[in-house]
Amino acid sequence: MSNSQGSHRAARGGHRAAIATATPPYGVTAPADRTPAPPSGPPAPRFGGRPAAAAYADHETQIAPLPVPEPREPAPDGRERPGREEGERAGARRAARRRRSSGRPDALRRLLPQALVVAFLAGGTSAFLATDKAVKLTVDGVPRTMHTFADNVEELLADEHVPVGAHDIVAPGPAAALAGGDEVVVRYGRPVQLTLDGQRRQVWTTARTVDGALRQLGVRAEGAYLSASRSSEIGRAGLTLDVRTERSLTFLADGRERTLRTNAATVAEALQEAGISLQGQDTTSVPPSSFPRDGQTVTVMRISGTKEVREEPIAFKVEKTKDDTLFAGTQVVVRQGRQGARKVTYALRTVNGVKQKPKKIAEEVVRAPVTQQVKVGTKAPPSSVGGADHLNWSGLAHCESGGRPGALDPSGTYGGLYQFDAGTWHALGGSGRPEQAPAGEQTYRAKKLFVTRGSSPWPHCGRRLYR
Repeated sequence: MSNSQGSHRAARGGHRAAIATATPPYGVTAPADRTPAPPSGPPAPRFGGRPAAAAYADHETQIAPLPVPEPREPAPDGRERPGREEGERAGARRAARRRRSSGRPDALRRLLPQALVVAFLAGGTSAFLATDKAVKLTVDGVPRTMHTFADNVEELLADEHVPVGAHDIVAPGPAAALAGGDEVVVRYGRPVQLTLDGQRRQVWTTARTVDGALRQLGVRAEGAYLSASRSSEIGRAGLTLDVRTERSLTFLADGRERTLRTNAATVAEALQEAGISLQGQDTTSVPPSSFPRDGQTVTVMRISGTKEVREEPIAFKVEKTKDDTLFAGTQVVVRQGRQGARKVTYALRTVNGVKQKPKKIAEEVVRAPVTQQVKVGTKAPPSSVGGADHLNWSGLAHCESGGRPGALDPSGTYGGLYQFDAGTWHALGGSGRPEQAPAGEQTYRAKKLFVTRGSSPWPHCGRRLYR
């Protein structure tokens, strides 16, 4: 060995000894008498007054310490006994094996619940993934895709807080089952106050525009009048819509026939579209303000005419009062009635050249009528007159008047069954005219006249009393 090699080895030995002295392994300090002797050979060179080994040791203090084995005492059989450090390590390993052996059942017991939890979570995850489904929900034209656990459409709408009313449409139906990839459409109903050709009613539609509502309601809109454009949107609150469809209308005017298609609101508007004008009293067979119906025929009436004033009588009234001084059946006129008069204005019209029945348009009373007053007797007539009851009075009446109580001679002087004149009748207690008295009273007055004058008042028929 050369000197340089010996110096290098000495330096390594010094470094190892310094480390062993500074940091004993396992907390055991090597005894002083066990310190190895310095190596033989020339002294190590110095650096700055210090040995090289010491300087190197100072420079390498960051390196982990190396354990220095204790010198082993020879065994009696000549073999080397294990060192103290190795014995401690072996004992530590045996203790660890005992701990692992004794702790294995506890570890298994701790691992078993954890394994069950993992298995449960794995199964729940599988069930979770199996019931979760992706569906597309379109509410009133607004689509969205979502994940849901709902089994049917009704549950999906309830989960998403989508209300559905009686006029709304749900497709598929609420009871339909849901599967992944399904699409559910909800269309809300909208009220429409519809006036169609003059008929007003409320209808419901799920369309969101006027054009869609017309198609849904089956309304023919070609050539029709619409109060709102077809592209107008219908909100949830609805809207008011006036629709007048195109109709065929025929006019008969001035001997000609004219047919046109119109969506006019009144017959008068349709007349203007047809170029027909009304003058003076002209009118149509239906009210000009009426709604024209499809296929309707309207006649234009050209009217001309004048007015005429006529005087007409007014009949008087008869007022009757009861009088117990007069025999029953007797009526006496206390005040003669008189007719009144009035002026009546008539319109004389000619329609399309044909005269019409005069139409009364005004009247004026020029003289009021006078009411006639009549007394009506209620007194019972006498049953007989002594000395005259046995005579043939019916024969006399037949001869004088033909048996007619109301008979009146051509001169108007004599009247009744027995042809009394007014003076004689009143002298016998009669009232009014004799022909106005009942037959019984006339016979009674005739008997009284016979008692006082005999048959002389009837010179030609008096002899009939005795037959």
